[in-house]
Amino acid sequence: MPELLAAAKRPIFSFEFFLPKAPEDLDAFVAFVRGIVGLSPDYLTLTYGAGGSARERTIETAGRLQRETGLPTAAHLTCIAHTRAEISAILDRLRALGIRNIVALRGDEPKDGTALPPGRRDFAHASDLVRVIREGGGFRTAVAAYPEKHPESPSPEEDLRRFAEKIAAGGDWAVTQLFFDARDYFSFVRRAREAGVAVPIIPGIMPVTGYPQLKRFVALCGTRIPPELDERLASIQHDPQAVVAHGIDWAVRQCRALLDGGAPGIHFYTLNRSHSTAEILSRLRRA
Repeated sequence: MPELLAAAKRPIFSFEFFLPKAPEDLDAFVAFVRGIVGLSPDYLTLTYGAGGSARERTIETAGRLQRETGLPTAAHLTCIAHTRAEISAILDRLRALGIRNIVALRGDEPKDGTALPPGRRDFAHASDLVRVIREGGGFRTAVAAYPEKHPESPSPEEDLRRFAEKIAAGGDWAVTQLFFDARDYFSFVRRAREAGVAVPIIPGIMPVTGYPQLKRFVALCGTRIPPELDERLASIQHDPQAVVAHGIDWAVRQCRALLDGGAPGIHFYTLNRSHSTAEILSRLRRA
């Protein structure tokens, strides 16, 4: 992927998907992804199901998407609660499937607040995972960036230090958490460059498709909703079509500002839906 970004003569567009919960929905999901590939993204990413059968289905599906779409597919991989041996086995399986790009993440701590068992503490930070991936060879690695800081981080300064650690450990490019104000992205990139981070940093955009859903997302990730956006969505929240339309309008303006300001591309959090992403891309390509 770094080579793709370096060689690109235009902005790079990528789509994120998540695995359906029900195994019987997998074929329909793959068919959906094949359809949305008609929008000509440059690469895909697939989020990680960490537990049991979901883990194996995620790994297999990443390989299947890459085979059936012909597009580079980056498999998300979280390390929290995994042993080093487990991670090594997962990396071997991804290599065997032809996956060469990974999005390396720490993952969420147990929701009930319980401590991890002693044998499950091989990875404290995403940088630990990035280092293991780099040592094993054969992959290009993306890491997460947080323009408004990670919700667990005590300060923007500490958050930037952690981000720089992931790059120093072997991160090849970064994709940001969702945000809604382009100024937050440019501020983060400026501070990252001042800290010596030179890798591409791709902004992540989530088209708004529902007001309650948006509120849940921002509560989880600590993202700020600009007052202008919040007030407008609150006033139309009971009109689903109006919410989607305004979400598209906002995302188009945001993407144009980002690309005009020098962002190397846009990563779309599709939420496994095509309409908003398709309309946003269509408008951007007409500009």
